[in-house]
Amino acid sequence: MRVAAIDQGTTSTRCLVIEDGGAWTVAGTRRHAQHHPAPGWVEHDPEELLRNIEAVLEGAGPVDAIAISNQGESCLAWDSETGKPLSPVIVWQDSRTAADLAALPPEAEARSKAVCGLPLDPYFSASKLAWLVKNVPAVSAALHAGRLRLGTTDAFFLDRLCGIFRTDLATASRTGLIDLATGTWSEEMCTLHGVPRQCLPTIGAVDAGFGAIGGTPVKVSIVDQQAALFGHDCRKPGDCKITFGTGAFLLAIAGDRRPPASDLLPTIAWQRAGETATFAIEGGVYDAGSALEWARSIGLFSAMEELGSFEGPSALSRGIVFVPALSGLAAPYWDRQAAPLFIGMDHATDRRDMVRAVLEGIAMLTVGLIEAAAKVGELGSSISIDGGVSQSAYFAQFLASASGRSITVAPMHELTALGLAELAGLDVSGARTAARTFKPDGMVAAADHARFAKAIERARAWRQ
Repeated sequence: MRVAAIDQGTTSTRCLVIEDGGAWTVAGTRRHAQHHPAPGWVEHDPEELLRNIEAVLEGAGPVDAIAISNQGESCLAWDSETGKPLSPVIVWQDSRTAADLAALPPEAEARSKAVCGLPLDPYFSASKLAWLVKNVPAVSAALHAGRLRLGTTDAFFLDRLCGIFRTDLATASRTGLIDLATGTWSEEMCTLHGVPRQCLPTIGAVDAGFGAIGGTPVKVSIVDQQAALFGHDCRKPGDCKITFGTGAFLLAIAGDRRPPASDLLPTIAWQRAGETATFAIEGGVYDAGSALEWARSIGLFSAMEELGSFEGPSALSRGIVFVPALSGLAAPYWDRQAAPLFIGMDHATDRRDMVRAVLEGIAMLTVGLIEAAAKVGELGSSISIDGGVSQSAYFAQFLASASGRSITVAPMHELTALGLAELAGLDVSGARTAARTFKPDGMVAAADHARFAKAIERARAWRQ
C-alpha cells in the first residue's frame, strides 16, 4: 500500500509517499506567498494553495490512498455553487479581530472556555469567520443568497477536490465554535460570534473517508499538529510532543475525557471511526521558525547549520535576552499586544550572541508550555520534539536543561506525514528508528528563569 501524505502548512505544501513498513520519499514541495495587507494581517491565496496541493499530488504518481493535513485555524469563505473563494485565507497568525473580541460581553470569555474550551483569541477561527461575514460584501451577499460556505482550509480543499463539504472533529475543535461535550457545532458559540451555523461543514471522524481525487480515495483529513502527535507514537495519557514549525505547538494526550481547566487548552486529538474521541491538552508559541526566519532576514545568520553549537556560557546567563513575540504571546499569556524584545546587549554583543538569544527565547517560552502541561497531569519520561529548530543540537540541549526533562529528537523529521499515513492504516514501524536524547545538564539556572520572566513582563502589552 502506498499513501500520499500531504502536509498543507503555513509556508509550504509538502507531499511524502509512504509505503507499508515506513519507507518514504518526498514527492514534492511548493512554497506559497504570505500576504500582509495591513499590520497584524496574514493572508494566503486559496487558489494558490489548491494548485500546490494538486501539483505535489501529481508528483506522487500512482498511490492507493491520500491523507491531507491542514493548518488548523486558518479559514475562508467560498461560494457553494461555483466553489469560487469569496475571501483570502485568513491565517492562524492573523490578529485583525482582537478589537472585535475585546468588545464582546464580559461573560463571553468564561462561556467560550466552558463550551468549546478556547479563550477569545484571534488565533482561532470563530472571530475570523465572523469578520468575513461582517466586512466582505461578497460574503454577506452569498449568505443572503443561500450560497455561502464557511470553514477552515480543509473543508475548502475537500469541497473543491472531492465534492465533500466536511471537516473532522479535531479540526473543528480549533474553531471556537463546537461544544466539546457533544462534538457538534454550538448554537451558542455561533451566535456569540455571529457565524451562521448553516454555512459550516458537517463534522466526521478523521478516517471516515472524504471522497476521492481522480479516483484515489482520500482516507484521512486532520490538523497538522494532531497528525504529528499521532506520528510521534503518542497514544496514552501523558505522552507529549512539541513540533517546531512556524510556531511551536505542544500537545499531550489527556485520555477519553475532557481535561480539567488549566493554563493550556482542551482540544480533540482525533476521533477515529467507531471510537470515542481522544482528548489532548494544547499550548503554542506563535513564533518559533518564523522568529528564526526573521533573524535570518536581518542578517543574524545565513544557514541553519550555524545554529548547531555555540561556545561559552548561554546568552541568557550573560543577560542577553530575546522574547520571540513578533505575533504576540500565546499560551498561557494570550497577549496579542505583546511585542518582541531584545534586551541586555552591550558594545561587545555580536550576531552570534543575538541569534543564540533567539534560540534560547523560543526554548524558554516552550518551557512555559511544558510546565503548564505538567500541572494538568503527569507527563511521560521524555518529551519528543520535531521540526526545523529541533535539528539544532544546541537548542535541544538548552530545552532539556531549561525544562529539567529529557528531550528526544525524532530521527524521522516528517512526523505530520508519518501520522497521516498511520491514520490511513499504514504500518510505519520501519520509519521509527533510534532517536537522539538530550538530558538536563545544568546549563540553565533558576536565575536565568527569573531573568526571562522579567523580560516577558517588559514585552507584554507593549502595543497598547
